[in-house]
Parts: sequence; C-alpha cells; structure tokens
Amino acid sequence: MNTAQDTANDDWGAALAEQAAATTVVALEAERPTIFAPLAAPQSQNGTVHDIELIMDIPVQLTVELGRTRIPIRHILQLAQGSVIELDGLAGQPMDVLVNGCLIAQGEVVVVNDKFGIRLTDIVTPSERVRKLKR
Repeated sequence: MNTAQDTANDDWGAALAEQAAATTVVALEAERPTIFAPLAAPQSQNGTVHDIELIMDIPVQLTVELGRTRIPIRHILQLAQGSVIELDGLAGQPMDVLVNGCLIAQGEVVVVNDKFGIRLTDIVTPSERVRKLKR
C-alpha cells in the first residue's frame, strides 16, 4: 500500500535517477574536471601522506540564494504573516549555490511533489574558485 510519503520518495528517486543518468552522460562527454575529482594525496616534508578522506565527513553550510533586497527596519517591523518581500532575482534566472559563502555553482529551481530542489546547470571550475579566493 503506497502512502503519499512513498509516492514523494519515488518521485524524488526518479528525479535523482534521471539526474544521475544525465550526469553520467555529461561526465563522459566533458573535458574539464568536476569539483569532486579525486585529489592526489600529497606527502608532507616528513614523508607522511595527507589523506583527503580525513575531511570528507566535515559538514559545510550549503546555501541556495534566490535573491537579496535591502529594506528599512520600519518595513521589517510591519511584516506580518502573508507579507511578500520583493527580491532582486528574476523568475527563471539561475540561482547561486554557495558553500560556506563561496560560489560553487548555479542552478535552476525544481519542484517535485511540493518540495523544492535545485538542478545544477553550471559548476564553477576549481581554477576559477582559486582565482576568486586570491582577490
């Protein structure tokens, strides 16, 4: 007997499977490395190996930014349930995906059974991320 929860999970599962299939095709055709490319384990001066696996389970803050706005405090104090705040982002415009405040990708909002998600459309290359950090 299927519940609404099972149906929602099936839809997300189907969406994730579709994304995985598309990602596999794109990965085979792409010539640039992805942000999750395996890293070589460099050796330190004393000969010990630094293993990337040590940091794989460290949690980071992932943020999808729909838009921003600046409003005076007087308007914030007037907000009530049902109030609408206009953001500077346009409908259909790519949304920024940030990890710990650093842009790593852009994507489009998707809805599956009343739940929001984001489909990545552009991933910032590692060299571009390093260049932005040097600024």
